[in-house]
Amino acid sequence: MPLFMDTHTLEGGVSAEDAAGAHQKDLETQGKYGVKYLRYWVDEADGKIFCLVEADTAEDAIAVHRDAHGLVADEIYAVTEHT
Repeated sequence: MPLFMDTHTLEGGVSAEDAAGAHQKDLETQGKYGVKYLRYWVDEADGKIFCLVEADTAEDAIAVHRDAHGLVADEIYAVTEHT
């Protein structure tokens, strides 16, 4: 399944706790869209959240965020994993 990385920017910063709560809501909603949110990263001071997701399309990944908590990503990119 394709991988996508999305980015969110929240004015005034974001707490790791709030990001964790939003991610939990994604996990509770993802099955409805055939999506799997894998990991996320937070830059609290700059208000940035980055989400890694397996989805057939970027639109499916976006739909999970919209339905789960309304925090739709500012940008989303198709990515491939390399080690």
